[in-house]
Amino acid sequence: MKLRQSAAVAAIAVLALTATACGGESGNAGDKPGGGAEGKDAPKLPTYVVAKDVSIDSPVLKKAQSAGKLVFGAKSDQPFLGFEDTDGKRSGFDIEIAKMVAADLGFAPDKLEFKTVDSNVRETAISKGEVDLYVGTYTINDERKKQVGFAGPYFLAGADLLVRKDESGITGPDSLKGKTVCSIKGSTPLQEIKKPKYGAKTIELSKYSECVQQLLNNEVDAVTTDDAILKGYAAQRPTKLKVIGKPFTEEPYGIGMAKDDKALRDAVTNALEAHQKSGDYKKAYEATLGLSGSAYVEPPALERY
Repeated sequence: MKLRQSAAVAAIAVLALTATACGGESGNAGDKPGGGAEGKDAPKLPTYVVAKDVSIDSPVLKKAQSAGKLVFGAKSDQPFLGFEDTDGKRSGFDIEIAKMVAADLGFAPDKLEFKTVDSNVRETAISKGEVDLYVGTYTINDERKKQVGFAGPYFLAGADLLVRKDESGITGPDSLKGKTVCSIKGSTPLQEIKKPKYGAKTIELSKYSECVQQLLNNEVDAVTTDDAILKGYAAQRPTKLKVIGKPFTEEPYGIGMAKDDKALRDAVTNALEAHQKSGDYKKAYEATLGLSGSAYVEPPALERY
């Protein structure tokens, strides 16, 4: 999938989180809320009208309707994107995307179930029917399309580097020779950073927060994944962490589902389009990723296939 570089730059610019977005220095990486409005003057999350009598010739949707719930795979440790607090409450931009799509499919918030699914087993969880849909910083690419279907892209990110605040030797991906970089099993940024041209040593873990904790503990030199994720962690620890700000890939996010369920794919795409046009998408962005005060830009064009 080829996306214009200008779109990538624009989307990346939108994600610049200010140091005041989320304070605090103590605790483990990822132990603070990562989405939802904070403060009486903060943007409010939108509500979504739940469609009635939805009839779509989709095996997955029919199963969900029979069960009385729609199951989403998601991330739980990504500030501002997909986060689960100690009370089990989910928040973030991806969670809002899930809710707006679910509403158009006829499911109210109390009829949704979120399952935390790590990057390296996403395709397995979808193909085995363990989740009905997957919304969790899931990059669309041709290799994954061989295994699952995608609706989107609904957002465009780019791989970047998270380092300690006092780091001066790492200025971008080309300065990683001999450095130890942590990333997530099954992620596209991991595959990129393992290329010989970078000369980096890599550590593969299952959760983003684990990589960030190793960075805070001086066990690795950098963390690489999508800039949208990294900037959330940097905003949590503004005096300890920073994002280099030189993205070196394009990561178009999509909603994953069963490969051959075209009816469901079309319905989810229609839902994304409708909520973008209605303004719900923008409101959801401003109350989650946009809490930094960064300006909103239009999402990338949806792909239909």
